[in-house]
Amino acid sequence: MIEVLKSPESLQIWRKQQTGTIGFVPTMGALHAGHAELLRKARTENQIVVLSIFVNPTQFNNAQDLEKYPQTWSDDLELAKKMRVDAIFCPQYDQMYPDQYRYKISESEYSLLLDGTHRPGHFDGVLSVVLKLFMLVQPTRAYFGEKDFQQLTLIQGMVSSFFLPLEIIPISTVREKDGLAMSSRNVRLSPSERELAPIIYKTISCASTAEKAAHTLTEAGFIVDYVKDIRGRRFVAAHLGSVRLIDNVSI
Repeated sequence: MIEVLKSPESLQIWRKQQTGTIGFVPTMGALHAGHAELLRKARTENQIVVLSIFVNPTQFNNAQDLEKYPQTWSDDLELAKKMRVDAIFCPQYDQMYPDQYRYKISESEYSLLLDGTHRPGHFDGVLSVVLKLFMLVQPTRAYFGEKDFQQLTLIQGMVSSFFLPLEIIPISTVREKDGLAMSSRNVRLSPSERELAPIIYKTISCASTAEKAAHTLTEAGFIVDYVKDIRGRRFVAAHLGSVRLIDNVSI
């Protein structure tokens, strides 16, 4: 039986009753096989597994993107049961932000590159909510996918900088058979867009330079925010219709 905890107070009460290692997977719901892999790893390495489902408004710089973000509670619950999750934390905005977001966490260098350039304030929202979740759950280990590699790097840095007593476990990007990185936003792609989307991974993997990759994607019909090589990885963000897709590969 999964414990469904709907407020920070109920989570704190539950947490005090737990002993043993806790693996934590923070999500915004609309769970897919990539999330399942995070939960599978957490299950194998910990005595207790906690999943959070919270669509965090402070990390959306586009109100329409927030409104369209898929919410699939029934399916999410079934996947959580299948992965033997012990507790789900699913709060509301006012519970997570009783200060109405007056206090926030900011990073002043790496967060301003790539997605930070195109989504002002995005990583402030990510880091702020993740820190709140860490303080509430008090996990032994927390699991993040490498698809959001910039996010992963920033969270690792925050944990180190604030001396947080937990380990961040990176999980390799889970892909569809055609190479498309799994994402909750993929369900918003039209059939024709879904057919085109795997070109992102193939292009950034094969192009000799970031500039050539950007050109190839533009020619294919994508609206490219960026393709950049940073710290031994190639990062991309590109739009298909109303859907913004990101990916990265080691180079």
